[in-house]
Amino acid sequence: MKLRIEDDTLRLRLSDAEVREFAATGRVVAAVHFGAAAGQQLTYALERAEAPAVGVRYAPGALTVLVPGALADAWTGTAQNGFSEHVALADAQQLRILVEKDLDCRH
Repeated sequence: MKLRIEDDTLRLRLSDAEVREFAATGRVVAAVHFGAAAGQQLTYALERAEAPAVGVRYAPGALTVLVPGALADAWTGTAQNGFSEHVALADAQQLRILVEKDLDCRH
């Protein structure tokens, strides 16, 4: 799973295998390691959630994008390539979240 962060935008691109894993288990996770110690990493995940809208959960070293079940089913069960949502933040800011299938990924 690829993660792109730019300003107030998160973009996740999932391979075909990752889309299938998300459909089957409701979660797909990846990590970027920054050092030799176990805690020196960023874990990022896409997770099915009992929520009315797309959301995000952040804790030090862990970022999770939460997807409502109906949207998860529609996205994984059809040819729909992706979805984009805006999440309201403090001080009238917004976080744009894009989740896409990266089906032509060959690396």
